[in-house]
Amino acid sequence: MKVLIVGSGGREHALAWAIRKSPRLTALYAAPGNPGMAPLAHCVDIPVDDIEGLAAFALREGIDLTIVGPEAPLVAGIVDYFNEKGLAVFGPRAAAAELEGSKAFAKKVMRDAGIPTASFEVFRNKARAEAYIRQCNSFPLVLKADGLAAGKGVLICPDKNSALEAVQQLMGDRSFGAAGETIVAESFIKGDELSVFVLTDGERYLILPPAQDHKKIGEGDTGANTGGMGAYAPAPLA
Repeated sequence: MKVLIVGSGGREHALAWAIRKSPRLTALYAAPGNPGMAPLAHCVDIPVDDIEGLAAFALREGIDLTIVGPEAPLVAGIVDYFNEKGLAVFGPRAAAAELEGSKAFAKKVMRDAGIPTASFEVFRNKARAEAYIRQCNSFPLVLKADGLAAGKGVLICPDKNSALEAVQQLMGDRSFGAAGETIVAESFIKGDELSVFVLTDGERYLILPPAQDHKKIGEGDTGANTGGMGAYAPAPLA
């Protein structure tokens, strides 16, 4: 069985390490992969956002299964495109991936479905966001870039001044690019973060061991949020 892994990070490295153990595997590719993955997979110089190029490679090499790691190509519709080409691919279609690609969309889904979530407001206009913050009396306030920001687009603001600076950073300076065109202002909830992943095909499901990220860049859970300074599972918090 020929397998293609799309991505180049630690997530994809872990997938390659695990898949390499399968007795059914005949060839393993990673696009673009990284030097650390080279002993495990043939690294192919195709960017994750080149969906047509990835599909062409999969067709040319007779790839039996493509596994997509990063969020960006999933949101861009790589699964939909591969399906159209008759290629087996693991990941959500673009419509489902919007839960990951838009925080505002995800919050609205939770609210409409009655899933407990922090209270929130959505802003697409910088002046309205600033007006909301000036009349806000509940801090800390969490401001989030709506789109994908590599795990860094969440700013916890202890007071009004820092919140106004965050709006400028997100919507004025565009520090996170198009991801900050829309922002979510969310009430702050203190506690430990826990991730529970569920694999499903729409009929069956499998719950993976609960995991916990080291999100902050500094020792002792200090500093800015990152895409993850490491993670471990199972997390004893669960």
